[in-house]
Amino acid sequence: MKRFIIIITILITLPSVAQQSITLDECFNLVAQNYPLAKQAQLFEDQNQIDSEVISNAKLPQISLDAQATYQSDVIEIPIPNANIESLNKDQYRATLSVNQLIYNGGATDAILNVKSAQTKTKQKQVDVNLYQLKQQINQLYFSILLSQETNLLLEAKQAQLQAKLKEVQSGIKYGVILPSSDKVLEAELLKLSQQFREVESNKTALIETLSSIIGQSLDNSTTFQNPLVNTAFGTEINRPELELFQFKREEIESNEALIAKQNSPKLLGFATGGYGNPGLNMLDNSFQPFYTVGIKLNWNVFDWNSNKKQRQSLAINKDIVDIETETFTLNTNIELNQQQKEINKIEGFIASDLEIINLRKDVLKSADSQFKNGVITSSAYITELTNLYEDENTLVKHKIQLQLAKANYNIIKGQ
Repeated sequence: MKRFIIIITILITLPSVAQQSITLDECFNLVAQNYPLAKQAQLFEDQNQIDSEVISNAKLPQISLDAQATYQSDVIEIPIPNANIESLNKDQYRATLSVNQLIYNGGATDAILNVKSAQTKTKQKQVDVNLYQLKQQINQLYFSILLSQETNLLLEAKQAQLQAKLKEVQSGIKYGVILPSSDKVLEAELLKLSQQFREVESNKTALIETLSSIIGQSLDNSTTFQNPLVNTAFGTEINRPELELFQFKREEIESNEALIAKQNSPKLLGFATGGYGNPGLNMLDNSFQPFYTVGIKLNWNVFDWNSNKKQRQSLAINKDIVDIETETFTLNTNIELNQQQKEINKIEGFIASDLEIINLRKDVLKSADSQFKNGVITSSAYITELTNLYEDENTLVKHKIQLQLAKANYNIIKGQ
């Protein structure tokens, strides 16, 4: 029974200890979902919904209630002898309920709604732009972590080779084939490797913690970061969210132009007022009485001293400013793409020469290994050649990671 419980416990906890794996694309998706700034997009939508409801209320009847009680020092009197007309009371009371209904305003209400919608789209796209700009930071962190992983693998390979060589040397010393103390050099090198392991692990931990905070996903040193195969398509069009943001800004300006064009349209309203007071509408009847009025009202600002025209001119300038921003952004992005393409070509050249250097280093190390076994060179000389090979292999790994990073950044710059 005890053994059965242990097996069940292991099966239950096994998924939780399974090694986590993550890709670069998953990091991009997670930052778009979990980064605090991402919440603003929905908030802008909610805000627009509320504001639109408030603006649309202008089409509904507007109801107001007024009540007042006054006392005045004098009242109107009719100077006709024997007219038997009672003077008004100096204390007067009135309560009214008024209803105003917008009949026509030239489509100004719909134009305001269009402006609010355009403003919301611009704000939401600005959020997209801000989130997109995090992608290069994610690239830098992700590929730095990959470099730490690859560096650790190289260190492990070097450690295994040194441990195997240490056993050979210790055996050679035992039988008098190799000079005493030759193993001390190898042991010292292994201790140095332990320090390098700790340094790589420490740097990787810091990088993972930073990436984890940005994407809102729990990651640790046990997480496997998949090495992506990044492909680039040179010469294609830029597809950055900033270009969409500039287009939304233009549309916002155009919606404001449409609103301004409707601001001077005539406004037609219907109204009705009902009330109860003393006096009522008949000022000669000094008693409480009900009353009402109904009618329509026209309001038309015929002349505004060219304010409307000047507002449209100002918006036209804003549109030119956005066009200049678009042109400047496109120019700078193309310059960045050109520089990044040259960086990719340069690193590819480095990798080709790295491979040649490593092949030569392997030949030299093979020769050094033979000389060391035959007592021609010391263990220090052998360590030197082994370290040279390791450094060159590390340089190759670094260049390969740098190439992937350069390609990934090229795609981000282009908006691919």
